[in-house]
Amino acid sequence: MENLSYLFSFDMLMTILRLAIPIGLAAIGGTICERSGIINLGIEGMMLLGAFGGVLGTHLTDNPWMGVLMAIFVGGLIGLLHAVLCIKFKTNQSVSGVGINILATGLTVVLTRAVWKTDGISGQVDQLPSITIPVLQDIPFIGRIFVNQSPYLFITIAVVAIAWFVMYKTKVGLRLRAIGDHPKAAETVGINVKKYRYVAVIICGMLCGLGGAYLSIVQNNRFINNMVAGRGFMALAANIFGGWNPLGSFLASIVFAFAQAVRIKLSINIPDQFVQMLPYVITLLVLVGIGGKSKGPEALGDMSD
Repeated sequence: MENLSYLFSFDMLMTILRLAIPIGLAAIGGTICERSGIINLGIEGMMLLGAFGGVLGTHLTDNPWMGVLMAIFVGGLIGLLHAVLCIKFKTNQSVSGVGINILATGLTVVLTRAVWKTDGISGQVDQLPSITIPVLQDIPFIGRIFVNQSPYLFITIAVVAIAWFVMYKTKVGLRLRAIGDHPKAAETVGINVKKYRYVAVIICGMLCGLGGAYLSIVQNNRFINNMVAGRGFMALAANIFGGWNPLGSFLASIVFAFAQAVRIKLSINIPDQFVQMLPYVITLLVLVGIGGKSKGPEALGDMSD
């Protein structure tokens, strides 16, 4: 009964929203990237390098906001790498994404050892401070959302709103969706397909880096090897579950965050290993149950001239 009451409490809601932030940011990045026709299986690696970049930037400047900027820059750089491999050299997009994941796993180990002389974990850094929004905190009930919260919560809400508006209410979004469905037709009417794809993949990397930094300088105060722990793959599933729609992707991220919250917060009388599996089992079920029915961009992965 105690678990049931907590399940519908405000604290549980806030826990779910906080856990949804890194998955949601990466899922929206994946949506933007794949709407341009480029498959991105490297989200996990982009998030991991973003998490490392966030800690490194904070370590070098003693300013966690500079760590956030460093994470965005690193993520964008890896996005550019993926774009060059896929667009310029027409590398197999799935192989490129998997290669980025492998690169991130090894590179962060080497760099952690080079900077902090330790294996598997960085030194402590300052965390991004929480904020309270004065006027909004006085609103009945929902005002608590604006008290002592990470700026990331509000940044994520803004990213969701802006991404949805741009994709469905602007000419840029219309062109991006046209490129993902019919790139040759888009090119014949004068749309620079390559330019849009480069920008989309780089923005994806930047959002993944932003989400990765949340794990290292908001939820934690250090970098730990493989700390993304599958959230990048959850973001991929959320993108599919959400129908390649920024708002849908974020709402799907909340589903996976709920599974994580259940694992972390509730006391369930079953072996811990089964509880820890819950988020990943739900991810697999979504991919199996929804993946085959969800209709993505028609030209996704097609780089033929």
